[in-house]
Amino acid sequence: MAVVSWKEMLLLTGLVVGCYWNSLSCSFVFDDVSAILDNKDLRPSTPLRNLFLNDFWGTPMAEERSHKSYRPLTVLTFRLNYLFSELSAASYHLLNIVLHGVVCMLFLRVCRLFLDKTFSLLAALLFAVHPIHTEAVTGVVGRAELLSSIFLLAAFLAYTKSTSTDHSIVWPPIALTVVLVAAATLCKEQGITVVGICCVYEVFVAQGFTLPMMLDTVRQVLQGKDGFPYAVLQTLLKLIVLVISTLLLVIVRVQVIQSQLPVFTRFDNPAAVSPTPSRQLTFNYLLPVNAWLLLNPSELCCDWTMGTIPLVESLLDVRNLATVAFYTFLCLLAHYSVFSKHSSAKTVIMALSLIVLPFIPASNLFFPVGFVVAERVLYVPSMGFCVLVAHGFKIVSHKEQLRKISWLMIGVLLTTHAVKTFNRNWDWESEYTLFTSALKVNKNNAKLWNNVGHALENQNNYAMALRYFLQATRVQPDDIGAHMNVGRTYKNLNKSREAEEAYLVAKSLMPQVIPGKKYATRVAPNHLNVYINLANLIRANDSRLEEADQLYRQAISMRPDFKQAYISRGELLLKMNKLTEARDAYLRALELDSSNADLWYNLAIVNIEMKDPSEALKNFNRALELNPRHKLALFNSALLMQESGEPKFWPEANRRFLIYVEEEPDDANGYFNLGMLAMDANENAAAEHWMRKAIGLQAGFRSALFNLALLYSQSKRELDALPVLDELLRHHPEHVKGLILKGDILMNHKKDTRGAKTCFERILRMDPTNVQGKHNLCVVYFEERDLPRAERCLEETLALAPNEEYVRRHLSIVRSKMAAMSAAGEPHSSEGGGGVSAKEEKVQAVEETTEEVAASEEEGRGANADGKGAEDEKNVRKSSTEGFGGGGADQTEPLDSTKAGKRTKGKSTKEIKDIEEKRVAALKRLEEIERILSGD
Repeated sequence: MAVVSWKEMLLLTGLVVGCYWNSLSCSFVFDDVSAILDNKDLRPSTPLRNLFLNDFWGTPMAEERSHKSYRPLTVLTFRLNYLFSELSAASYHLLNIVLHGVVCMLFLRVCRLFLDKTFSLLAALLFAVHPIHTEAVTGVVGRAELLSSIFLLAAFLAYTKSTSTDHSIVWPPIALTVVLVAAATLCKEQGITVVGICCVYEVFVAQGFTLPMMLDTVRQVLQGKDGFPYAVLQTLLKLIVLVISTLLLVIVRVQVIQSQLPVFTRFDNPAAVSPTPSRQLTFNYLLPVNAWLLLNPSELCCDWTMGTIPLVESLLDVRNLATVAFYTFLCLLAHYSVFSKHSSAKTVIMALSLIVLPFIPASNLFFPVGFVVAERVLYVPSMGFCVLVAHGFKIVSHKEQLRKISWLMIGVLLTTHAVKTFNRNWDWESEYTLFTSALKVNKNNAKLWNNVGHALENQNNYAMALRYFLQATRVQPDDIGAHMNVGRTYKNLNKSREAEEAYLVAKSLMPQVIPGKKYATRVAPNHLNVYINLANLIRANDSRLEEADQLYRQAISMRPDFKQAYISRGELLLKMNKLTEARDAYLRALELDSSNADLWYNLAIVNIEMKDPSEALKNFNRALELNPRHKLALFNSALLMQESGEPKFWPEANRRFLIYVEEEPDDANGYFNLGMLAMDANENAAAEHWMRKAIGLQAGFRSALFNLALLYSQSKRELDALPVLDELLRHHPEHVKGLILKGDILMNHKKDTRGAKTCFERILRMDPTNVQGKHNLCVVYFEERDLPRAERCLEETLALAPNEEYVRRHLSIVRSKMAAMSAAGEPHSSEGGGGVSAKEEKVQAVEETTEEVAASEEEGRGANADGKGAEDEKNVRKSSTEGFGGGGADQTEPLDSTKAGKRTKGKSTKEIKDIEEKRVAALKRLEEIERILSGD
């Protein structure tokens, strides 16, 4: 076997790079989204063992919705990509290009077994540039084909070394072949077909048998004239080892899929559910369709499902002629290869084995698959095609009169294929370019119209997306997913009535429940999302909550393992305040998927509503064990620990908030809560830093502004607090606590009674019944020596709060003061009403006199970005809605960072202690006021 020279390697590498370098600018499209972006098995947080328990798309093999495609070694390479570059698409495309180059070199080595140096190189060059490979090379999920091909070719090359020069068996290459076959199968299922290729090679090439020779040998043995020759016995022994190994692999593979075939619908593969003879005629017609794609790859399409290829429903259909012509040509080649002793027959039979055997699993002839035609499954069969083409050119070029023209044709063929491949790569640049290019080839595939609509939907171009979704319903009126897409888009356009109508049409197309027949086998799991979407739509109307619940329960009755129905129903029950039922719904969902961090998070939110913070914290921690950077679990668990009032939790709460702001650096809430933690710990410098950071990100952040001002006030930096309060009141002029604090600072530190009076009067204009503002205004009147007005003010205050003893005492003191002044002949009010004595300068406005002290001094723990205090907030939950391709469930918005942690603040032991301390301070102020009021 001639080796591959470095010049040939350089030529192949240059050609591969030249054809595919532009694929580096392509993004993740089509199936890449499910296999890469949505596949949790790529994340380092997912245990490696999950790769061997889940299918190619990250779905547990045991689940009915699993595609049953078991390719853990391929997923492992995706995970390595993620480890080095996370979701940078360029690195994934680069590795695919490298792998395609490796396949080309191995293929050249294989070709050297059947072709001379020149034409084996020609076959490899044609394989390197063939446009049919763009889906396998430029589409990232095509890596399964590339890796499987590498191990397939390596296994075949290893097997060719299993016979020594003295024709005895060499076992190490056979053992290596078995290992490589297993590896090829773990990359993609068709890898196991290399065993058949090895068998063909052993019988017709290594042993040189023809079919007549084999029949003659068997006849002689049966007639007892002769036994099996030693060489034949050795051949049989090798083949038996290969076949037994193959059977073991098949048994393991069947066990992995738990003896279940994946569930496909008539939309995936219409012929699979068609009656006889339409099914057989269509599946056989697909063979010449695939052959034509290899011969003339001018019109390529990323998706050949649904109505792309109309069913062949009659023997009189003219397309049956193509089927007959294909089988005729195939039979002629097969007859020549197994009956002829010519050396070229060996080349032909090996080419046919490379074409036919790897294609059998995808042919639909023996069992249905989830597609009609898929260009990427032609990656290995195209090797045999390239061998045939190169062999044909070899025959033609040996004729003198055709030599020049044949080489000219080869040059044109390689050039046009290379250009086509390069241009085809641009189609894979984005989902929009990919699916619009497919529509140029085929306008009868509703899935393509849907997918262009999805691409536009992802760009928030809902009006244009709706046009494509509606066209999909016209192309395929019974496409449930298309009607669901229409409904979702109407919902995004705030057209609820039209959305409901579209969902009801989709619901009417669902197969009816037949007693005694398993429903799940007759419907795609994703189509059940019509119940979820419709329920999610109507539950926005509080009067239709029971109707929505009925839809969720109907979906569950159809599929008791429908996880999304439990999740959505749990949200609804929480809204209906049926907390126990909501908890049970989430627990049932967790039985189906205990590794879902979002479910543990949602359960924790239910625990909070049920006033069980310890259990909530446990479930938050379980979510973080599964996903250590789960943003919402980080934020809310840290907030829960912060609110516990237990200092032992503060360091961990601080750590989680720090991770949260790493994940959400533009969310002011994270920095605000770090500031509140620092205030709790009396770390004033850190508190100031975090509050300033929050305010810088969210101008007018009410709670951050107030607490920063309060921090300055408590740190004896009252004058620094005033500009902060001014900014707070500029954004929130109705902020009562801010006005009270500003008034207190103006009166007691700036001696600006007029400014303080303005603050308190503003409070009373907004709320004439505000006792704090009213009482502090009375103190201002007293400071202004306007005792009659102070008396009237206190009388009004007492009417508002008849049980407040301090107001009654103050009124008594003022009246006593007025009586004393009357007896002395002094006026009850000063000239101009603005004089303040030295003693009177000590009078302070009372900020708070009840438990409201604590509330004002630490406002808005966990407040949202628009500044609502914690007491105004509600729980906000995240629905872990799964991503389902076209026509999936409406995606519940993930919990926005500006909404995180919205819970009513409970009072901890520490806070109660603080309240008591502040109450004592307030009473001391009252005593001081009373002392001054009763003095001369």
